[in-house]
Amino acid sequence: MTKKAIRNYRKPAGGWGALKALSELLLEQRVALKGAATLSRMNQPEGFDCPGCAWPDPKHTSSFEFCENGGKAIAWETTAMRCTPDFLAAHPVAELAGWSDHELEMTGRITHPMAYDSASDCYMPVEWNEAFAIIGRHLKALSSPDLAEFYTSGRTSNEAAFLYQLFVREYGTNNFPDCSNMCHEATSVGLLQSIGVGKGTVLLEDFDKADCIFIFGQNPGTNSPRMMTSLRNASRRGATIISINPFRERSLERFQAPQSPLEMLTLTSTPISSRLFQVRVGGDVAVLKGIMKVIVEADDAAHAIDQPSRLDWDFIRGHTVGIEALVQDLKSTQWSDIERQSGLTREDMQYAANAYMKSERTIIVYGMGITQHRCGTRNVQQLANLALLRGQIGKEGAGLCPVRGHSNVQGDRTVGITEVPSAEFLAKLEQRFGFKPPSAPGHNVVTALEAMIRGEVKVLFAMGGNFAAAIPDWQMTRAALRNLDLTVYVSTKLNRSHLVHGRAALILPCLGRTEIDVQEGGLQSITVEDSMSMVHASAGRNTPASDHLLSEPAIVAGVAKATLGNRTVVDWDGLVADYDGIRDAIEAVFPIFQGYNARIRVPGGFHLTSTARERIWKTPSGKANFLVFDGLGEDIRDDDQDVLWLSTIRSHDQYNSTLYSLSDRYRGVYGQRDVLFLNEFDMLKRDLADGDRVDVVTASSDGIERIVRNLRVIRYAFPAGCCAAYYPEANPLVPLYSRDPESLTPSYKGVPVRLAHSKSDGAAVSVHKQ
Repeated sequence: MTKKAIRNYRKPAGGWGALKALSELLLEQRVALKGAATLSRMNQPEGFDCPGCAWPDPKHTSSFEFCENGGKAIAWETTAMRCTPDFLAAHPVAELAGWSDHELEMTGRITHPMAYDSASDCYMPVEWNEAFAIIGRHLKALSSPDLAEFYTSGRTSNEAAFLYQLFVREYGTNNFPDCSNMCHEATSVGLLQSIGVGKGTVLLEDFDKADCIFIFGQNPGTNSPRMMTSLRNASRRGATIISINPFRERSLERFQAPQSPLEMLTLTSTPISSRLFQVRVGGDVAVLKGIMKVIVEADDAAHAIDQPSRLDWDFIRGHTVGIEALVQDLKSTQWSDIERQSGLTREDMQYAANAYMKSERTIIVYGMGITQHRCGTRNVQQLANLALLRGQIGKEGAGLCPVRGHSNVQGDRTVGITEVPSAEFLAKLEQRFGFKPPSAPGHNVVTALEAMIRGEVKVLFAMGGNFAAAIPDWQMTRAALRNLDLTVYVSTKLNRSHLVHGRAALILPCLGRTEIDVQEGGLQSITVEDSMSMVHASAGRNTPASDHLLSEPAIVAGVAKATLGNRTVVDWDGLVADYDGIRDAIEAVFPIFQGYNARIRVPGGFHLTSTARERIWKTPSGKANFLVFDGLGEDIRDDDQDVLWLSTIRSHDQYNSTLYSLSDRYRGVYGQRDVLFLNEFDMLKRDLADGDRVDVVTASSDGIERIVRNLRVIRYAFPAGCCAAYYPEANPLVPLYSRDPESLTPSYKGVPVRLAHSKSDGAAVSVHKQ
């Protein structure tokens, strides 16, 4: 266990520090040799796709095309540690509930299907057929299929996700809460309205051609480290990189490429950002309006003296609608309001706008710092406005680049994981399989949780993920989970959700991405879609962690047969015997996958064409839309000087809710996570010193107390009026009602809170043990 400490990390992102951290984790998981051998097959033509982030690979042909966090994901999956029936029989749920999330996952890979036994308060082994039968009995007993929720994690392959939605729709519901509801749903909704497609418009090679790159609300060195190669290369050839983020993230400052012998041997690094502007939490719309306001004013001035336009008027007139309303809104917005809301100066935004106006090819990158706000959809649309002003969509080296988190979160949605299916999709499904799928909209994460709280849900089936940790408002939502009749998790390792369970509970262990999948038809591969809509094959080569594991498609088929019985019209056994059959079915339902099986056998896979990239706008108007947002974003309460705006963040040693350690190397935090990042001004204002303990209380509007106690204050360069704490430990502070009204994404990145000196004089309360 790393000793608790706070000390500055002065080294660049990546480099020897990354290699050292990865080596230590491989040793800790007792897979130094196996892990190294496995890494040599990751992102290779005949290997497996990284189970970590969704950043694309250069054609799956490069050696050593993996990063520190991808390597950690491999160490985590290939671990020699095992969570066996004997272990679970010796540790009741009440005991395990007191363990930290990190301690739970350190127990290793789950080896057998397990069922909760209320008499002993332990999980006990169960045969697969009996587990399927239990699920089938519960689902068949429901008075309506809509009383069940079917959650999907982004680790699920295209094949498993397609079978999953097929089963659930044949069962009779569209209740598909999905992990994307909690991260990039604002992209799916916002870009669809703006440019007619809810995905990005760039390819990896565009980064080699861009002369300007904006990065909004994204920490690539932690959340998508392979992106650093593209940013480093762009910086070294002279591209301007402007980062806008509340934190001065180390990777946005400088990066040492582990793949560069020169940088490694000389201990040098590459500067990344030309300028890094620390925007106030919730100030993104204000920044974007400020930049656009400068450009519009510059365009007016250029016209007045007969100089070239600063806007791309040929593109605007030929491909867009709504420019007049946007210009009017920008001109009526006052600079004093923009500066107050953004926390930046007019000169800061002038610098960013000038860089954009000088650029021929600009890529706009963004992450969950944009989407996880109460105005997340509008944030995304203002980024689209910025791109459209200068025609930066639909040409090489330019476009919008939302950085998705999990490796197939985008692919799951592409193959049918949606609570609002289109009539065209349902008709294709009926045509291919011969049953009438339900058409009524189902639940997403937020509406599923609200239905659980009302007692309108009886069963939760989760295809991966750590639902109980990821959701907001634990006080209400976890109580609702415990009130369910049955919870089922398809998992590889023990996590918090297995302990926040229904009256009956099952854990179904599945194969990992690195492991051999052999079915009746022989060795199988699955496919995934990355952030840039590239689809490629993935085939594990490691011996499975246990003889008792099943693949995700096999688990879905087993549940489907046990639930649907003789009324099913789907040949589940045939589809699982050879995944080529699943891909043929996907192609029949989604013509965009034309030639699926042939195309994934080509190294690098294939690209799912983005209509917006081709300047074909799938909107009702047939044009891209400039969309006006009245106001400047979050309702920041300058009239209440006690309120701070909290953003939940991930540490460097973390992937989604998975904690590889309790440290955050780049921010200088070691062996602890119960911390609150706060700037010196706000500390002095509240009579706080570095290391003091505080309780953090949500400024709620519904009368419910939401509190996380006894966090250690850490002095950090952060905007005034703002603070930050780790996800998921700070999730109890996020009210369920605090969400984007259009995408329903919870506002994890913008929570109004107050601080109080903690009355506890003992060890810090570890909120992730709740």
